[in-house]
Amino acid sequence: MQRVEVAIDGHWADAHVEPAPGEHAWQEFSFAWVATPGSHTVGCRATDAAGTVQPLEAPWSFQGMGNNAVQETEVEVRG
Repeated sequence: MQRVEVAIDGHWADAHVEPAPGEHAWQEFSFAWVATPGSHTVGCRATDAAGTVQPLEAPWSFQGMGNNAVQETEVEVRG
């Protein structure tokens, strides 16, 4: 993985990506966010070494396989 971006309410920003511990290993990333109270939508997407970016929407197959699209999560921040 070459790049990870995090979206907060639709605004994308780069995350910090740690070096891969091995060729096929999970890769750690982090993102600092000063959250404001209220509802927010959070998502992230990866870019690989070939420059392929994770899609925002997946082409749907009959069985729903191959879905690698960005997944978004709603979070509620309380003050």
